[in-house]
Amino acid sequence: MSRRVVLGTAAVTMVALTALTALVVGVGVGHTAGWGAALVVGFALASSSTIVIMKILEERDDGSAHYGRIAVGTSILQDTGSIVLLIFISGQAPTPWALLLVLLWPARYLAGWVLSRISHREMYTLFGITAALLPGYELFEIVGLPGTLGSLVVGALLASHPSAQDLAQSFRPVQELFLVAFFVSVGAAGLPGTGALLMGLAIIALVPLRSAVYTAVLWAMRLRHRSAVLTGLAVGSYSEPALVVAGVGVSQGLLGSQWLQALSLAVAGSFVLASVINKRSGRLVQAVSHALPDHAPDALHPAEAPVDLTGVEVVVFGMGRVGRSTYRRLVSQLPRHGEGAALPVLAVDSDTDKVQDLAAIGLNIIEGDATDTDFWLRLGAGEVRAAVLAMPEPGANLQVLDWIERHGFAGEVVAVARFDDEALEMHERGVDTVINVYQGVGAALADAVTLPRGPVGAGVPTGR
Repeated sequence: MSRRVVLGTAAVTMVALTALTALVVGVGVGHTAGWGAALVVGFALASSSTIVIMKILEERDDGSAHYGRIAVGTSILQDTGSIVLLIFISGQAPTPWALLLVLLWPARYLAGWVLSRISHREMYTLFGITAALLPGYELFEIVGLPGTLGSLVVGALLASHPSAQDLAQSFRPVQELFLVAFFVSVGAAGLPGTGALLMGLAIIALVPLRSAVYTAVLWAMRLRHRSAVLTGLAVGSYSEPALVVAGVGVSQGLLGSQWLQALSLAVAGSFVLASVINKRSGRLVQAVSHALPDHAPDALHPAEAPVDLTGVEVVVFGMGRVGRSTYRRLVSQLPRHGEGAALPVLAVDSDTDKVQDLAAIGLNIIEGDATDTDFWLRLGAGEVRAAVLAMPEPGANLQVLDWIERHGFAGEVVAVARFDDEALEMHERGVDTVINVYQGVGAALADAVTLPRGPVGAGVPTGR
């Protein structure tokens, strides 16, 4: 369902923003550049900056939130559209050798095998840069396709790998460096002329309208007000590939040379504006949310709908191996209250595919990120007696504990910890039971050992 939201949002906003921006550009320079050039600029400016979105989500600590995944997914799809536009306006057709690029699909298993054997962060960065530049950028350039498309394809092929999150985290310093380099390159291009300055400012003025378009589309996709507004604010900035498209357009004679300066100013200005607005988004989110019409609770997107906890006695956060084992044991121990009553145990996990797979085999599970503010806003009334924190990511259970304390949960809290300092902090914060994963396994193994009752060493081979 979330994939449909991402695809639908990317398609609708791409069309709407292309038309809106082309109209502004066409009215301003239609008599000199023509409406064809206006459409090229409009399409290039329709996508949002993935780097800026990731930075905003990181500052909000909402990278794994439902609306955050929609924002990033939409941006990536739109960037892909910009890269496809490059193929059409570059005037260069790919060579027949481009057909061999389908071999990248089986080659991803080899890359995944190598990635599985990396254990150090700096090696993740080295691997990622090498994969993006060699089988990605350079290989696509050789066969006549944009190298940026190749890097994007390589990233998409590795996205399903279990270590993909670690690989993405290793690129954070590189992203910061590229963002600084972008602003330096804009400044090195020199001061724009009067015409380029006015057009750049006019395009920057469209940023609030861009956010409004995203908000309206996501509201129509049945997201809650807060999610729609937060997404709209996060995706307001223009995307860096717009400058690549502008550069190719200038080299092909589709755009005048002043357009590169105008778009550089517009993209850089949108970064600054998006950063300022998102740092002070609280009142704006509240005001716009109150202005939007309400959805009926049963009409909301499944990942946004309220959660009814009636009949639920235990909530298990995190459905990894530990969480699944805990869930099954609790279901076998806790009886249902009457014929046809709901299961007394509810599982919560943020992985959409995992939730769908587990729901298909009969588990009482919902999609939700317990470290996301929106999840707690969705929870309804209930009589939950215990919360089990079984999330495998280091520090995640402490974040969930923050929200449990903030919402005044009075029931029993049981948590697992992988590290001693994490377990100690949980004990100090009043968690009823903390189980160290490794110590728990060791204790279970020791309890399972059946020692002989005879003299020590009896029946033990001497090795002679």
